[in-house]
Amino acid sequence: MSKTFRISPKRLLTTTAIAGMAAAMLATGMPVTTAPALADAVRVEAPQAPSFADVVAGVSPAVVSVRVQAEVKPVSDSGFNFEFNGKGLEDLPDDNPMKRFFDQFNKGFGGPEGRGRDHDRRAERDHGPKGPGMDRPGRVRPVSQGSGFFISEDGYLVTNNHVVEDGSAFTVIMDDGTELDAKLIGRDSRTDLAVLKVEEARKFTYVGFADDKSVRVGDWVVAVGNPFGLGGSVTAGIVSARGRDIGAGPYDDFIQVDAAVNRGNSGGPTFNLNGEVIGVNTAIFSPSGGNVGIAFAIPASTVKAVVQDLVKSGSVERGWLGVQIQPVTKDIAESLGLAEATGALVTAPQDDAPAAKAGIKAGDVVTAVNGDTVKDPRDLAKRIAAFNPGESVDVTVWRDGKSSDVKVDLGSLPAEMAAATPDQPAEPDAPAAADTTLDRFGLTVTPAEDGNGLVITDVATDSAAEDRGLQAGDVILAVNNEEVKDAKDVVRIITAAAKDGRKAALFQVENENRSRFVALPIDQG
Repeated sequence: MSKTFRISPKRLLTTTAIAGMAAAMLATGMPVTTAPALADAVRVEAPQAPSFADVVAGVSPAVVSVRVQAEVKPVSDSGFNFEFNGKGLEDLPDDNPMKRFFDQFNKGFGGPEGRGRDHDRRAERDHGPKGPGMDRPGRVRPVSQGSGFFISEDGYLVTNNHVVEDGSAFTVIMDDGTELDAKLIGRDSRTDLAVLKVEEARKFTYVGFADDKSVRVGDWVVAVGNPFGLGGSVTAGIVSARGRDIGAGPYDDFIQVDAAVNRGNSGGPTFNLNGEVIGVNTAIFSPSGGNVGIAFAIPASTVKAVVQDLVKSGSVERGWLGVQIQPVTKDIAESLGLAEATGALVTAPQDDAPAAKAGIKAGDVVTAVNGDTVKDPRDLAKRIAAFNPGESVDVTVWRDGKSSDVKVDLGSLPAEMAAATPDQPAEPDAPAAADTTLDRFGLTVTPAEDGNGLVITDVATDSAAEDRGLQAGDVILAVNNEEVKDAKDVVRIITAAAKDGRKAALFQVENENRSRFVALPIDQG
């Protein structure tokens, strides 16, 4: 077959025809130029980058968008809420002057009698048939939208608690656009997980969970979800870190990924290359609200355990120890004679809680549960939560320079624990004549009026006490787990600790809101 050359936008000639034309031109003495043959397209044989197409094709039918609606409260026809002494506008009697005022306001400035057809058409175009402020009691309106994924063929699906918590009606949108009603089975605010169920009798494509213990930093991952309402969006990246604590709750243990995750991805799955869920997207780090390559997923092992409880009973029951705890720093470990800065330091057992009943005290360091080492407060919280209420566990504590076991019958974690309140130091009274300066720590103290502890009346600038956050108004209850009532007690305890070779002393400090421990170096000053 002869090759084809393009010599005109409108005509293609064969090489035979070109040869004939050239011969004719030579016979007449005309110059002849020939066009070079076109080369074949360049193709480089090189290893191909990994494709996620097969993974996406397999898992996409199991990933859905979740639209949440809530019942609206009555609002005025003018489009704003009104409340007077706890009553809405519609609750006021007809002769109330405030109600008459707003009736007149509505008529003249956008109320039902002051609006024309143009306003109604604009409201329907921009906001649907009922424009802003036109909802009525008993109706529902969209309040959030997120992502989710099926975990069983009979319609159970997982999403985030923060996606569904304000909702009263739920719609699941499949990858083919089909909309199905769903009901809330249960939710858990502490892990930010929730389970919905589609009621329609059909078989759904669903996905399974990976063993997240095998997930390594650097592994490829694929996130599928509904960012900004754009359903079926796929992004890819790698696992950036494991075990992240972002302050979201007591059980933080997030997988950090750099796949693009944005608003609307919440509740969506992150997959490995086998199409298994390694985590549920729940949070992003972003100064602007958009993706900056730092996203956090709840590990699959946590999701599996919580989801099983939610499907079974609609709630999650966790063991409860009943202690306030803080990390063990290097200084605290030194003050207590611990070889390593591990464990969870008990700042205060809660009244009538299992720990207090078993004899656990403030100043104890929990180092193990049932023989398993406790690394830090978060680790202790997770280990205790893994037990069922009523189970007995052996809690190993470090007290008075030695280790001992305490058997504790765990209780049931209360439904909602009050959040910790930021410290608000008490206003100190004017220094009294009994004020004493503890120079080596940069503290001035005076006996408490009730005889329990020493009130700090002044903290020296650039002192160890100031560096560790002590403030005037704090009360020193104990030093090295011995109660103190005056400065002489502190000096005595510190002298004994120095003789024992300790380089720091452990101060139990209390203010209006909480008790905590602070380690101060003995050789200060």
